[in-house]
Amino acid sequence: MTMNVPDDLVRAVEATLFAADAPMAAEEIARHLGFGAGDCAAVEGALETLVAHYAGRGIELVERGQRWHFQTAPDLAHLLRRDREDVRRLSRAATEALAIIAYHEPVSRAEIEAIRGVQTAKGTLDVLMEAGWVRVAGRREGPGRPTIYATTPAFLAHFGLESRRDLPGLEELRAAGLLDPVEAVFAGLMDEDSPDLDESS
Repeated sequence: MTMNVPDDLVRAVEATLFAADAPMAAEEIARHLGFGAGDCAAVEGALETLVAHYAGRGIELVERGQRWHFQTAPDLAHLLRRDREDVRRLSRAATEALAIIAYHEPVSRAEIEAIRGVQTAKGTLDVLMEAGWVRVAGRREGPGRPTIYATTPAFLAHFGLESRRDLPGLEELRAAGLLDPVEAVFAGLMDEDSPDLDESS
């Protein structure tokens, strides 16, 4: 049920998100506006109002990984690509590493290499972190305490995913023609026990 939200709160939430450098969670918006934890429901109501207000317009308000941001309506994205440089394509190694991290996170470089069957250069992970799609998620408890990696909210936003639970299955990837040249990796991922796609941090 949609709650009645004061217009000034809706406008404040709208302005906050418009000026934000990165997507924001409802709790972050509430803190930014000086509200307490108990006022988060009002902010969430304002977000729902804005989603309805921008539906069908040139920009829309979307939630990705429990964070909110404005984006161009998908059917108009081509209008903004005319003057933009083509994004550098990921190497096969980077594509495979990104897929493994997305489906198995958090994972260490050794675990990525075990799945790929070959060594993974540190530069490969650096490329993914520079793109903002992968982050260091801590260290694994165990010998050597290896660094572990996970995806970021920017990864979800770039690929239009609300959460990791929206990652496509093997058949969806094959139907979309997205498995070449990493079909073997995806097939291996999906043939293993399904990973737990909890929103781990």
